[in-house]
Amino acid sequence: MNIDDSNNDMPYDVPDSDSGAPPQPSNPDASPPAGRPASGPQGSPQAPPPPSFFQPGSTPPPVGPPPRQPRSSAAWLIPSALAIGCLPWLILFVILVSGLAVGGKKVDRGNHIALIRIEGIITAGRSGGGFMADSVSGSEDIVAEIEKAVKSRSAKAILLRINSPGGSPSGSEEIYNAITRARNSGKPVYVSMGDVAASGGYFIASAADRIYADSSTLTGSIGVIFASADLSELFRKIGYNTQVVKSGKFKDVGSAHRSLTPEERQMLQAIVDDTFQTFVSAVARGRKMNLDDVRKLADGRVYTGNQAKAAKLIDEIGGLHETVAAVGSASGMSGAPKVIEYGKKSFFDVVFDSSSSGETSGLERAVRREILQRLIDGDAGAGGLR
Repeated sequence: MNIDDSNNDMPYDVPDSDSGAPPQPSNPDASPPAGRPASGPQGSPQAPPPPSFFQPGSTPPPVGPPPRQPRSSAAWLIPSALAIGCLPWLILFVILVSGLAVGGKKVDRGNHIALIRIEGIITAGRSGGGFMADSVSGSEDIVAEIEKAVKSRSAKAILLRINSPGGSPSGSEEIYNAITRARNSGKPVYVSMGDVAASGGYFIASAADRIYADSSTLTGSIGVIFASADLSELFRKIGYNTQVVKSGKFKDVGSAHRSLTPEERQMLQAIVDDTFQTFVSAVARGRKMNLDDVRKLADGRVYTGNQAKAAKLIDEIGGLHETVAAVGSASGMSGAPKVIEYGKKSFFDVVFDSSSSGETSGLERAVRREILQRLIDGDAGAGGLR
């Protein structure tokens, strides 16, 4: 079978369909194979054979796209490293912007109630605590917020929200005195108790005009205690011997390596009694109660809100909502009073603020756990108000 291609002057012989031989060029001078006539016009030039990609009888190569070459690891390693390296800076940038945005908001100075929170252990210093630390209410910061509310003409009253098991006697006394000055300035000062407002927390609350507490609030714990551990017997058994060089006989009072001497016990008892007298007198003065009546209640026990109301240690049963309504009415504010929280921390402060050191934070947590435990079981505990 001959095929004449009009676009090509060099004809080719095409084999039969059942023949596996490749096409052969026409050659007028050559003799055709046996049984096959020559093809193409006479005298036409010979054409070169077409390129052969496979030999007759062999398997043809697969048809399809060439195999994909594996990608180099460097193609994704560099962008991944850049993304990981920039991620911490991006997070820090977002935190900084959030902190500036929250901390930079201006407070609306319309007539309002100044809300000041006292949470956690009370100390005579700066407040602390953050994302990874317990809350600490420092008397310096609390007093500064109270004085700020006193000086503000738009702050018509002060509301203290107390949720604290107590802490430093001196820190509690400083806040107590600041509340007394605020009351003398003519601004009402109300207290709303949270879960716990005991020991130093109640010391502070007793200075307010009126005290509100929930029926299940734990309060009271009026008293002072000092405790130290005597580990001398344990040290003797393990062969631990402490060598002490001191400037006076009382310099290592309360040391764990020995027991208290009678003189030391008498000295510490005098300190406890004097601090206790300050506590009882402050409660009697703030609550306008007889000193002897307060002494009867000041045996270190804890009261629920209902018991405290019956003992006249608080005025009303109610939460923060009821306290806001009462102080708003007492300050002459009509309608729903506006409440502005003083000393509120920004997101930046909450994340990065903490106690001055890890040791201090650990000590404060231990003191807090000890005080809370003593409030529950009524036993002796860490030093401080009780």
